[in-house]
Amino acid sequence: MKGIKQLGISVSVALSVALLSSAYAATEQNKSSSAILMQGFHWNSANGNWYGTLQGKASDMKNLGITHVWFPPPSDAASREGYLPRQLNVLNSSYGNETALRNAISALNGQGIKSVVDVVINHRVGTNNWADFTNPTWDCRAVVNNDEWSGRCGNGDTGDGYNAARDLDHTQGFLQNDLKTWLSSRLKGVGFSGIRYDYSKGYSSYYAGVYHDAMNPNFCVGEIWTNLDYNNVDAHRQLLMNYVDGNNGKCGAFDFTTKGLLNQALNAGDYWRLRAYDGKPAGGIGWWAQKMVTFVDNHDTGPSESCSAGQNHWPVPCGKVMQGYAYILTHPGIPTVYYPHVYNWNLRGAIKPLIDIRKEKGITSTASVSIQKAEYGLYSAIINGNTAMKIGWKDWSPGAGWTLRTYGDQYAVWTK
Repeated sequence: MKGIKQLGISVSVALSVALLSSAYAATEQNKSSSAILMQGFHWNSANGNWYGTLQGKASDMKNLGITHVWFPPPSDAASREGYLPRQLNVLNSSYGNETALRNAISALNGQGIKSVVDVVINHRVGTNNWADFTNPTWDCRAVVNNDEWSGRCGNGDTGDGYNAARDLDHTQGFLQNDLKTWLSSRLKGVGFSGIRYDYSKGYSSYYAGVYHDAMNPNFCVGEIWTNLDYNNVDAHRQLLMNYVDGNNGKCGAFDFTTKGLLNQALNAGDYWRLRAYDGKPAGGIGWWAQKMVTFVDNHDTGPSESCSAGQNHWPVPCGKVMQGYAYILTHPGIPTVYYPHVYNWNLRGAIKPLIDIRKEKGITSTASVSIQKAEYGLYSAIINGNTAMKIGWKDWSPGAGWTLRTYGDQYAVWTK
């Protein structure tokens, strides 16, 4: 019992996951996955023709080794970036119209790349005012009873509040049915086969499982971004485990714990933070790597087309981004590559060798990790017994029998 709990999995959930494995055998979060996700946009991508840009990159993404592309929110919205959804069933947005969306997904599919949709269902805005929801049409029962809108008449919120739009009441059957139809018919109908849940802490993760079942995606991940207290890292990664437990293991979570630890290591040289007290990785991948999706930066945490553009809320230092990729592309979990790093920052040539090594050496979401050094100025590890890596300014080598495959400023990777 204790050993299972240390993995972040309760006995009942472990049994549930085993039972679900046959029904969702193709789900990347339910196997030793070799998937590599690309976030296919950034904060300033809503230029009216972004889908055309993705369509044009399909062949190059295949060559890079990408298996899944995460699209921005596709529905009509009150915000340019799409995170204040308005008419869910209208798939015309600031990124392009529905035809362009279909064409982009089709081009990626032609290269064997699956498309993941950004699902924003914690909140919604009205068509003309605060809560006149249309397409689909909902009444005041759709809004939780502690929302800022005076006309609310739903039940209590099952998660954290969000004051920029109306918080939705996912306990309502009519709302659930409309969202299921939107996912299973509208979004799946244009070619999406994966889900990225936005602001997942805003509603019970149980509902992530409900909507997952309606669409039956092959990729599912939620965004649980909470404050990280570096003096209590376990509490932070336990929230990721709770999210996965709550949806019965159907959907994974972005590994914000690993993200935060990388931030601190690369900012302050505290590479020792990357090893936990049990000798395993200190992020979510140290507890339940199969369910974790790792990343260096995304449209919220980091900059966009350049180091001075975009939101930049919780970034890795711009000059140390490749150290981050040397870590996530050699470690367990499903790694995410950020579009601007590849195509705007000109890091494609440095990232591709890391992806090639990952694929060649069979590093998957459940790969083994043997941490060699974790100290001020240095982190090194051997993964799968066949890949060695180091980041930091201190020297380190795996010794005889290893071949240096790729290196850069304060990072190196060897294989045997």
